[in-house]
Amino acid sequence: MVSKVNRSEVRRNKHRRLRSRLSGTPERPRLAVFRSNNHMYAQVIDDVAGKTIVSASTLQGDVKDGLEKTNNVEAATKLGSVIAKKALDNGIKEVVFDRGGYIYQGKVKALAEAAREAGLQF
Repeated sequence: MVSKVNRSEVRRNKHRRLRSRLSGTPERPRLAVFRSNNHMYAQVIDDVAGKTIVSASTLQGDVKDGLEKTNNVEAATKLGSVIAKKALDNGIKEVVFDRGGYIYQGKVKALAEAAREAGLQF
């Protein structure tokens, strides 16, 4: 009998494989992305110290203001620009992009491109 694995389990496996190759350092931290059905979350993480340096999500008022929905490409674009601005304010110019096992299209791609346009390099 064929056992079918659900999507979230496939994503977790992809993310585990990605994380074996990606790691954030103090000089070049990791920009991690997480999507739920209703919101998106982004964190800039120093894996050596095990600390989150900067975080933003569509739950926050500064990101949510002016958005009709919090789970579409428009919200992801705004989140990307907000996380990039916060990272630049903390002196972080270069990051390693961790897509979290998600396919690089749609919301994840919009977040990454908005962060690049706002000044982050990856």
